[in-house]
Amino acid sequence: MRSYQPDLTPPWKRSAPVPEVPAEPDLVVEEVSTGFCGAVIRCEKTAQGPAVTLEDRFGKHRVFPMEPRGFLLEGTVVTLVRPSAGGPVRPARTASGSVVVPGARARVARAGRIYVEGRHDAELVERVWGDDLRIEGVVVEYLEGVDDLPAVVRDFAPGPDARLGVLVDHLVPGSKESRIAAQVTDAHVLVVGHPYIDVWEAVKPSSVGIRAWPSVPRGQDWKTGVCEALGWPENTGAAWQHILSRVNSYKDLEPALLGRVEELIDFVTLPA
Repeated sequence: MRSYQPDLTPPWKRSAPVPEVPAEPDLVVEEVSTGFCGAVIRCEKTAQGPAVTLEDRFGKHRVFPMEPRGFLLEGTVVTLVRPSAGGPVRPARTASGSVVVPGARARVARAGRIYVEGRHDAELVERVWGDDLRIEGVVVEYLEGVDDLPAVVRDFAPGPDARLGVLVDHLVPGSKESRIAAQVTDAHVLVVGHPYIDVWEAVKPSSVGIRAWPSVPRGQDWKTGVCEALGWPENTGAAWQHILSRVNSYKDLEPALLGRVEELIDFVTLPA
């Protein structure tokens, strides 16, 4: 008979057990050794054992072995296991890719704000980041252009507990928008922008069902030119509603816009 061999490892050196979590689709986790954070896309068997594929908010995929204590879930070390067949699939992300907070209530609005150029910009930000903004208490307003941005900033009177973030279209070197943005030097204001002439272009063409956004001759109204080039009715309001309806999550937007909006949310929610 085989004799019993006691575990002589000191208690303080023994690994504490960690929760086993089914790797359900859309569960957001962080791989401990690399810090890669993403949503579960699939699990599969490999020659080296079970593996999980994660997708980050920019659409990048990476495959990791499902090793014990290999992942963080909301800051807690866990072991991912293959989900049982027919198990429930629980959405774990908002449209922006953030972890869903079940039962979370909207926070009272902060004094800080995010300003965007127009109504379409505001509607797109709401569609993708709306859940996050309500939890953080951040209100998004639109300006109808940035020509009067320095005066708008002065009227807002930003401060440590009332930061202002501004998202500008077509913020590229040498543009009118870049010259206006350069006039804003308040430490409690962050002005960032994307390179697109209009926020329509920040939606991936593949999501809209086109090969690419058309080039519109200089001097022609850009939105009207796009409708004309794509053979759409020259009703820019209806065209925008069609575009917006094809945006379901951050995956439908270009990284050049994603990073800037996330930057603004972080800025206005910093502790005073």
